[in-house]
Amino acid sequence: MSAARFPSTARIDLEALAHNHAVLAERAQGRPMIGVVKADAYGHGLAEVGATLLDCGVAYLGVAQLAEAFTLREALPQAPILSWIYPPGADLVAAIEAGIEISVPAPWAIEEIASAAETAGTPARIHLEIDTGMSRGGLTAAQLGGAAERLAELEGRATEVVGLWSHLVRADEPDHPLTAQQTRQLIEAGETVANLGLHPIRHLANSAGLLWHEATHLDMVRPGIALYGLSPNPAVASAEQLGLRPVMSLEAPVVSVREVPAGTGVSYNHTEQVGPCRLATVPLGYADGIPRAASRRAEVVAGRRRKIIGTVCMDQFVIEGEDLEAGDCVRLFGADAPSADEWAAHCGTIGYEITTRIGPRVPRRYSKGSHENR
Repeated sequence: MSAARFPSTARIDLEALAHNHAVLAERAQGRPMIGVVKADAYGHGLAEVGATLLDCGVAYLGVAQLAEAFTLREALPQAPILSWIYPPGADLVAAIEAGIEISVPAPWAIEEIASAAETAGTPARIHLEIDTGMSRGGLTAAQLGGAAERLAELEGRATEVVGLWSHLVRADEPDHPLTAQQTRQLIEAGETVANLGLHPIRHLANSAGLLWHEATHLDMVRPGIALYGLSPNPAVASAEQLGLRPVMSLEAPVVSVREVPAGTGVSYNHTEQVGPCRLATVPLGYADGIPRAASRRAEVVAGRRRKIIGTVCMDQFVIEGEDLEAGDCVRLFGADAPSADEWAAHCGTIGYEITTRIGPRVPRRYSKGSHENR
């Protein structure tokens, strides 16, 4: 359906994405990078962001779920792809045949991967996940020895262990000692598998690790949120302070204005009374990913900053509308507007959630230089 039929737009600045990649690549000091594009590239658009990051020189594109990996493979046939979430019984044969590299999240996965590789007729390229403290996925210290021995038996005929990785728990707290502990554990896991003849590339650093913990950089880095111009922890350093630019800017036109008298209740439950004043209605709501928690807190820009009045509805919200008319542009977050991190602070969440929850009723429009894809 034509984007012109939708009342709102998420503008995706691919030049800003490339700029952020360059900032992070400088921090990585020549190490290869996995550009994380899970969750539809944090809401920015899987194929378009993936293609841009490949042009920037990333070594891999990383997604969480296999379904995302298959979608990415269709869009970018030659892209190196890593995927790390799948249940028992997943179609690993198709993944191997599509050249998707697969993580090993638990011991059960090893035999399923080996069986799938036999059916596919080619070894599976795998990344061995180590649980260094997240306690949600990966091999524990007690499981690693037996798993590594089995993978050494399978190496070359059913599997190729090309990666060894873990995920940082508190890297957004630059002084917390757990990050150093996790780094040591992954290095020790690498020594364990090396003793069995396996020499995978080690990757641990997420955005926060890349920015604030040089020891986590190891052989390859794996940033996500910082690529999109948001800080892993704005309390430590804002995106602007880190030299990052927002990639997504969300906007919509005013669709209705009205003059109201003193004591006028606004939106559901009349949680706010105003007037006399002019009100303007913006056609975005929680069905589009605008947090209901932003009600009476978050600000938008329409000539100047204006706070949301009353409760965010499913499809729309209200702002003070002095000097506004139907059709005037309202910018919620992004360039020349409050940041997604600022919205997150109003809503008691993180910037990641603000962009990833923007729904399919909001068309993404991509720009690079003077070209805009509508």
